[in-house]
Amino acid sequence: MHQGRTGRPRSPEADAAILAATRQALVEVGWSRLTMGDVAARAGVAKTTLYRRWPGRNELVVDAVAVLFDELELPDLGTLSADVESVVRQFGALLDRPEAKTALMAVIAEATRDEELRRRIRTTIVDRQKRLVTAGRRRAEERGELPPPPGPEAAARDTDLVFDVVAGAVVHRTLVSAEPVDADWAHRLTQLILTGLTAQRAPGAGA
Repeated sequence: MHQGRTGRPRSPEADAAILAATRQALVEVGWSRLTMGDVAARAGVAKTTLYRRWPGRNELVVDAVAVLFDELELPDLGTLSADVESVVRQFGALLDRPEAKTALMAVIAEATRDEELRRRIRTTIVDRQKRLVTAGRRRAEERGELPPPPGPEAAARDTDLVFDVVAGAVVHRTLVSAEPVDADWAHRLTQLILTGLTAQRAPGAGA
């Protein structure tokens, strides 16, 4: 969100209505026909209200997608495997929702032509959701399921890799292959990821 602006305090209810209206408009009219005026009308606010909060359509749509990803939660199910499987299935269910599917595909397609939009996606969605990987790894270390990484750089590399593998696999499975992220698939993906993490730190393995 945007800092340093003065005036009337923002209303969380108005923000939520605007972001919901944005997702609805994406489903109904698509990216090319989406306008700030249409979103304002759907949300029941003045167009100037939108521009006080978001400078343009790209920023608005990314934030509309980001709040959906903020719904993802890392449960504490007792084992790293169960925790990861839960997040994978949550992610699959999220991408199966029409508003999430349409909005994400729209911003990804547009981002191929817009470097600023790619940066906003990274900071607003990708970097924010890496919290799940970081929290899951920390909990697994506390349980003794994983050894700690040899240093912060290795931890950051592991976090990036695990996030990329999970996000890439689930997005491809749901949006490209149009296959379900069911319990069996989530389990097999999780085991593949966890085996890879264990192998990286096994005796004799490379740094």
